[in-house]
Amino acid sequence: MERRQFLKLAGLGTGGIVLPLRGIEVSAEQLLDEGIHTSGKKQLADVVLNTARKAGADYTDVRIGRYLNQYVLTRETNVENIVNTESLGAGIRVIANGTWGFAATNDLTPDGVSRAARQAVAVAKANAKYQTEPVHLAPVKGVGEISWQTPIQKNALAVPISEKVDYLMAVNNGALKAGASYIRSSLYLVNEQKYFASSDGSYIDQDIHRLWAPMQVTAVDKKSGAFKTRNGLSDPVGRGYEYLAGHDKDKIRGQTTLYKSSYDMAEDALLAAEQAQAKLSAKSIQPGKYDLVLEPSHLCLTIHESVGHPLELDRVLGYEANYAGTSFATLDKWRSGKFRYGSDKVTLFADKLQPGSLGAVAFDDEGVKTKRWDLVKDGILVNYQATRDQVHMIDQKESHGCSYGDSWSSVQFQRMPNVSLAPGEKQYSAKEMIRDVEKGIYIVGRGSYSIDQQRYNFQFGGQLFYEIKNGEIVGQVEDVAYQSNTQEFWNACSAICDGSDYRLGGTFFDGKGQPSQVSAVSHGCSTTRFDKINVINTKRKIA
Repeated sequence: MERRQFLKLAGLGTGGIVLPLRGIEVSAEQLLDEGIHTSGKKQLADVVLNTARKAGADYTDVRIGRYLNQYVLTRETNVENIVNTESLGAGIRVIANGTWGFAATNDLTPDGVSRAARQAVAVAKANAKYQTEPVHLAPVKGVGEISWQTPIQKNALAVPISEKVDYLMAVNNGALKAGASYIRSSLYLVNEQKYFASSDGSYIDQDIHRLWAPMQVTAVDKKSGAFKTRNGLSDPVGRGYEYLAGHDKDKIRGQTTLYKSSYDMAEDALLAAEQAQAKLSAKSIQPGKYDLVLEPSHLCLTIHESVGHPLELDRVLGYEANYAGTSFATLDKWRSGKFRYGSDKVTLFADKLQPGSLGAVAFDDEGVKTKRWDLVKDGILVNYQATRDQVHMIDQKESHGCSYGDSWSSVQFQRMPNVSLAPGEKQYSAKEMIRDVEKGIYIVGRGSYSIDQQRYNFQFGGQLFYEIKNGEIVGQVEDVAYQSNTQEFWNACSAICDGSDYRLGGTFFDGKGQPSQVSAVSHGCSTTRFDKINVINTKRKIA
């Protein structure tokens, strides 16, 4: 069996994160091995489908997955760790006697997958005595043999480790020369090679690539010992190594440099060093009501927490509460057809289609073709996120295509797709939006946050804060966090920039479920204004 390891990824905001790495450690060269040919996967899948049917399954799907990860971690002038892992196996899901059963194996031989298929059916039959209602699957038409790949220009795993280390060292050295006291920079590279087959008649081969280049720069005041940090403004993306080219056409110049379809990590590190030092002397914010101008690299997290999670149907139904709690957006609100989630300027949509997004695939892990659908239309709650066995609960007949399992050994279940805010229809730039604000704060980048277990009351910080007075940015401020509740906040949305400002942010490691699984998801939006939001000073203490 595989060894499960844990890697602490420090320096990514407050406290770092700990990630499970399923698989075995391999060399960087082994990540480029071709693996099992598609014809071999189909032969194994047919063995599974036939074995499960003979054992009594009414429905079967199998995911044969090869999951490759490479993490390159550095700090200042040192390489802290380089991790390469490979995980290979098959997960088999069946319905027998109206009940789900699941089994997984890393024995990818005909005998190995046959045993797992019989085990999955046995599990379903054993569970059936406790099932009060049979599983209802929305119909899916088989698509035969089909393949899809993330449209990358350069496979990041094929780039030599030495080149990646040199790249990160140049980033770090630049920041240190610009005045940074400390810097951490990393590359996280993921390749999921997933083969899905089902008794519906689908044989789907998908090759999915993701990349993230996070960093954190720290400046220390040597006299006082005070310190400030500024995280990088890169987006985790569904792209190849070409994302790190940092093309000028993808740069948005303003109070800081923002990025679209490519990222200049070295330039961002220089700016981060300067801005972290500026934070040390920036004015502390005066609490009160402000109009907020929220840039996409910031607003993406607020969308994730206040829209993405509360509109997952399993949370709404109370079936899922791990990590993110349940949801205030209950079925009665949706059924009314009148529940105002936001102002009439707010249309929030879900998809797994947007090029370059973390969620982009052709088919989900149930073999459902992916699509776009509205969650909130002109401010009104109109839908949720649901899978094949859930949509009948909201009187729908077609799955939304948002099922995902983070490993062949994990049961696929409902996971958040890309959830995004539609841009404004009229031509309107961020500069024009700032000119229209009398008293406000322009916020860039994601920071610490807190939200309650109903996804309702929340507080969000950021990376960079600029005070706006009478239509002009007058200086950098610090110690900013805004407080609101989901409905109040989205109903305070008064303006959204047009599509030319639209960008994708997101999260590379979104946790859900028990046992825990992680997924990657993007959130798109343009710069957006929210009026009269309560801002607190995070440095102040209660006497």
